[in-house]
Amino acid sequence: MTWRILWLTLGSMGMALAGCLPVAGERILARDLARVVPAFAALPPDLALGYAPSPGGTRTYAAAELSRLARRYGLAVETGAEACFLGPVETLTGARVAAAMRAAMPAARIEVVEFSRQPVPPGELLFPVSGLAAPQASGPSSVLLWRGQIRRPGQDDFPVWAKARIRVSGTRARAAEALPAGQPIERAQLRLEAYEGAARFPELSQIVGRVPRRPIAPGEVILPQWLEEPKDVRRGESVRVEVRIGQARLLLEGQAQSAGRRGEMIPVRNPASGKVFRARVQDRGQVSVMAGWSAPGEDNR
Repeated sequence: MTWRILWLTLGSMGMALAGCLPVAGERILARDLARVVPAFAALPPDLALGYAPSPGGTRTYAAAELSRLARRYGLAVETGAEACFLGPVETLTGARVAAAMRAAMPAARIEVVEFSRQPVPPGELLFPVSGLAAPQASGPSSVLLWRGQIRRPGQDDFPVWAKARIRVSGTRARAAEALPAGQPIERAQLRLEAYEGAARFPELSQIVGRVPRRPIAPGEVILPQWLEEPKDVRRGESVRVEVRIGQARLLLEGQAQSAGRRGEMIPVRNPASGKVFRARVQDRGQVSVMAGWSAPGEDNR
């Protein structure tokens, strides 16, 4: 059964479901069957007798199957008796959608405009900030699509959606001067301004010290997708090289031929010999070479 079946309204399922009883949980228990066939009330109420249908689906015990089940437990049931069960579903409400959104963005003013109306399985309704679409306009009437899910332990999340007007008050940063790509941003290079709108901008602490992926012109608003963590070693800069062979330790200066972060391997040039060797970035401006790696005198380009 696919999720599309869940998206059918209960009314479209027809009169065939009129006699089906909703059942909670993953199993049909003796007390569930007893609601239709009283003879099963003689069994322990929590005795599992079969798998429950998926949300929105049905599970029917035909007369022959019900008779075999009754005989297994020494029960006498009326000939021709049948039982039908319906997997639990529920319908979202605007209040529930709004509450889930506010839990994700407590400081925002949120107006729910529309949301998915198909029946959904019971579970925790979540609207993670990562599911919020980027605004196409900044006016007060901008409506954003927000994708969420119904979370149920041990089962796949069920997708839902909603549209809402979202207003966030705070500050945003503009470039006070040209910010070149790859160079860490300093506080003096930024200008803060008050902001209210649908978009969410990075805080000052999330900008200072990071590097632009591309040049940022003076006056541009800083967007999070333009930034990344700085490299521990930048291309062309001098680095301290630690060479270890057994207990021996040698320090020398080298020039990084490419940028890298801690743990990454980068090529380093020996200024004295002009040879290039591979070294692992250890820290800011520091790399290391150990026995078994390329020796500083070898050219591995």
